[in-house]
Order: sequence, then structure tokens, then C-alpha cells
Amino acid sequence: MSARVLSYAAAVLLIGQLTTRPGPITVSAAISLTNALEEIGRAYEAAGGGAVRLNFGGSNVLARQIINGAPVDLFISADEAQMDLVEQAGAVMAGTRIALLGNQLAVIAPRGNHASIKDLAALEGPDIRRIAVGDPAAVPAGVYTRQYLQARGKWAVLGPKLVPLPNVRAALAAVANGSADAGIVYESDATASDAVQISFVILAAEGPRIVYPAALVRHTARRAEAERFLAFLRGPAATAVFERYKFVPLAARR
Repeated sequence: MSARVLSYAAAVLLIGQLTTRPGPITVSAAISLTNALEEIGRAYEAAGGGAVRLNFGGSNVLARQIINGAPVDLFISADEAQMDLVEQAGAVMAGTRIALLGNQLAVIAPRGNHASIKDLAALEGPDIRRIAVGDPAAVPAGVYTRQYLQARGKWAVLGPKLVPLPNVRAALAAVANGSADAGIVYESDATASDAVQISFVILAAEGPRIVYPAALVRHTARRAEAERFLAFLRGPAATAVFERYKFVPLAARR
């Protein structure tokens, strides 16, 4: 082969190396992270980090998918229990799990309605008949709600009013469209709809400890790319977005 052909082949190889972008990674994340992660994903890609494919759902549903072998690179759960299940099934890459974010619960109502809701006692009134929540038996936001109501001695009286839904965004939608008189969601969710208003926030000191763990999935074929995105989620650009959506960064690197 001539030197000219070799030089041409080397040039083609070099151009290919320079123009190849990292392949897309798949991130399965709690549906309450939708708005924040969509914005962060766009920023990450614009910064040259590569494409991010986001798969949102209830953390319990996502955990089952991963355990059953879904092609996921990174999992972000809305609670530690669902991440524990994935880890116990051997589907978490050892040494990669971190506590990424915190959150708080908030009681919401349709905008302009039920302005008198200022505390849990107000939810006991006859005008509040349906309270939308994530399913307390399965969905992290609902589990947190049950824990809070039980701790406050209100489960017996408010439990019958609860309308269990498949995920926290479904609870938000039910309040937004007037199907429910009130709802208990994450504070971060309340920022996602102009059709609802926050009646009051259940401060972290009074409510359950809410943690969003993140970890690489063991069978990922894109470990390096997933690690880079997880590092980006802990950096200043993503931290600013999370804070704007009312999440509490727990693993930020400023």
C-alpha cells in the first residue's frame, strides 16, 4: 500500500475519532424529576456531554423494569426503598450509589379554591372530600404521605379521603383538573403546574426524610458515559436547576 493511501486512511480514522460523539445513555428516573431532568439533559447535551434518553415513571415501576433487565444505564429513585430492591436483586453497580437529592411534601389545591387550607386539620373539613396522592402502598410520594399522616395521628381520619394514583404526577394532574379537592405531592411537583396552588409545605423537620438515590445499573454498556452524566448532576449547573425546582441537592460539587 502506498504512503499516500496510508495517509488518507489515517486521516479518515482521525476525522472519525474527532467527530464521534458519545452514544446516548438511558436514565430511568422518578417522574417527579421530569421538568428538572429534561432541562438538565438539554444543558448536558449542549455542553457536548452526549445525548441522554430519559425514561420517567413511578419509582416502583422503574425498579421492576430494571430488575427484569430493562436496558438502563442510570437509575434515580424517589426513595431509598426502591433503590434497595434493585440493589438486592444485584442490578446496581457496586460503589456507584449516592444520595443525590432531598425534597419536601406539600399540600396543594386547585388554584383559587380552598384558600382556607392552612394545616392538616383543614383537610378534615366536609368540603375536602377527595385528596389525590401517589398510591400509599407502592409509590414513594404516597408512602411518604402515609408515614407523615401516621406520625401525626391523622391516618385514620384522612386515609378514607385519599385517592391513590399510579404516580405523583397523576396526583398533581387530578388537583389541576379539579378531580380532587386537594393533593399531597412533592414541593417540586407543585412548581410544575400553574393550575394548582401550594396550601402549605410540610417542612423537612416535620415530615419524613425524603431522599432520591442514584446509581449506575450493573448491566450498563456505557459506564463511562453514565458516570459523566452522574458527575454532571452533582455539578453547579445541574445543582442550580434542581434548586430552582425546589429539590435539595445532597451530593452537590460546587
